[in-house]
Amino acid sequence: MNTIIDQAQVAAKIKQIFREKLGVDEANLTPTASLYNDLGLDSLDVIETLMAVEKEFGIKISDEAAEKMTTFGAVSDYVTKYAA
Repeated sequence: MNTIIDQAQVAAKIKQIFREKLGVDEANLTPTASLYNDLGLDSLDVIETLMAVEKEFGIKISDEAAEKMTTFGAVSDYVTKYAA
C-alpha cells in the first residue's frame, strides 16, 4: 500500500471485523482489552480473526507475531505498522 494508514481508521476497521466475526461489543474493544481474558476469545477465535485482518489489510502476520498479540491494541498497532 502506498497510502499512509491512520491508526484510528485501522482500529475502526479491526473493530468492525471483531464485531462481525465474533459478535464482540465495540465498547469492550479498548486498546488494553485482553483478547483472551477481557474479550473471552479462544485460540481458534484469535486465529480466525487475525486471518480476516490479514485479508482485509493485505498483510501477513507471522505465527511469532500473532503469539505476541494479546490485546486489541497490539493487533491495531501491528496492522498500522505493517500495512502502511
